[in-house]
Amino acid sequence: MLIALLIALGVVGGSGLICALILVVASHFFNVAEDEKTTRIRECLPGVNCGACGYSGCNEYAKALANNQSEPNLCIPGSTQVANQLAEILGVSVSASKPKVAFVKCNGKCGEENQKAVYDGIRTCKASSQLYGGTFNCRFSCLGCGDCAAVCPTGAICMESGIAYVDPEACIGCGKCVKTCPKNIIILRPDDSAVSVMCSSRDTGAIARKACENACIGCKKCEKICPEGAITVNNNLAEIDFEKCKACGLCVGTCPVGCIKVTGITRALENNE
Repeated sequence: MLIALLIALGVVGGSGLICALILVVASHFFNVAEDEKTTRIRECLPGVNCGACGYSGCNEYAKALANNQSEPNLCIPGSTQVANQLAEILGVSVSASKPKVAFVKCNGKCGEENQKAVYDGIRTCKASSQLYGGTFNCRFSCLGCGDCAAVCPTGAICMESGIAYVDPEACIGCGKCVKTCPKNIIILRPDDSAVSVMCSSRDTGAIARKACENACIGCKKCEKICPEGAITVNNNLAEIDFEKCKACGLCVGTCPVGCIKVTGITRALENNE
C-alpha cells in the first residue's frame, strides 16, 4: 500500500517536473521581447485607459505610436505635457492643444412640477429617453439617471438636484460622457472658458420658458452686446465661440433669464472689471 502510494507520488511529481521544464524551454525560445520604445512610451501615458485617443487603452496607443501609426497629441488626459514627452521619444514635432473639460448644458430644475410623466423603468438615461423623450417637460433637459457618471473614469460627475454636474478639477476631458448622453447636452470645452450657456433647448422662447424657467429664449440680447462677436443665436439657442470669447462678462449681466453663467476660471473676468 505504501509502495503504491510512493509510486503514485513519484509519477505525479515527475510529470510536474517534466511540464515545468517544457514551459521553461518554451518561454526561452518563444518569448517576444517587448519593444523598448513601446515601453518608454507606455511609461509616459497616464494609464487611465479612457479610450479618448481612439484606442482600447494606453497599451494599444503606445504600440501604435511605436509603429508610427498614430499621433502623439491624442492623449487628452495627458494634455500638452504628455504630448511633448511622446514627441521627444518619437523625434517629431507636435502642435499644442488646449486642455478640455466636460460641461453639462442644462440648468433646469428636476422637480415634480417640471415632470410630464413618472418613469418607473430601468434607471438609465438611455432607457428613459426612449419613452416619450424622458419624463420632464423640456425635451432637451438632463434626464438625471447618471449614465454619464457611470462611465466617468475619474468620478468627476455627480448628480445634484437631478442634474448632472461635472467637477472641472477632476475631469480629464476623455469625452466618454459626451458619447454616452442620449440627449447630447454634454460638450467638451476649453478648461479656461469663463462663461457658458447652461441650456440646450431649441424650442421657441414661449415654449422653452413654459417647460423650464431657466431656458434660453433666443432673444439675442447677448449676441448684440458681445464686443467680440463670440455669441450667436442659432435655432433659438445662444452659442458661445470659445476661441473668440474674451470673458468680458457683458453677456452674463445682459441675459434676462440668467442662463449664461460664470462657470469656469474667472481670472479673465476679474481682469476686465
